[in-house]
Amino acid sequence: MRTHELLSKLDHDRIVRAIAAAEAKTSGQIRVYLQRGNLREPVLAAAKKQFRKLGMQKTKERNAVLIFVAPRARKFAVIGDGGVHEKCGEVYWRELVEKMRSHFQNENFNEAFLEAIGQTGELLAQHFPKMESGKDELPNEIVEE
Repeated sequence: MRTHELLSKLDHDRIVRAIAAAEAKTSGQIRVYLQRGNLREPVLAAAKKQFRKLGMQKTKERNAVLIFVAPRARKFAVIGDGGVHEKCGEVYWRELVEKMRSHFQNENFNEAFLEAIGQTGELLAQHFPKMESGKDELPNEIVEE
């Protein structure tokens, strides 16, 4: 699928609102990244590279999560910083990815993102509750490059 096809089907505002709602309960941070064009490396390596490029490793509690999608390659990954991964483990990520995969296969693109954001927000709220002085460390908009 071409990236513009996916983008035309996404409800950007709804996804951004879901990120804000999820982050309202946690000090954790969630970002969505859409890779335009061809994927030139394995999806997990590309996701890790973007994670660093977006400065997500700089959150105070190392509690950021990136949802990385490369529509043209039909690949995606969800990665969390060390603080998050330490709390949830590999099984959580596999289950989340499988749920997203099911939505993507059925072309329920918005649901794939919304469910992943919602579940990630619940996980982050459980392990990284919102602090009174907590501020949004990263923007909530969808990054498209």
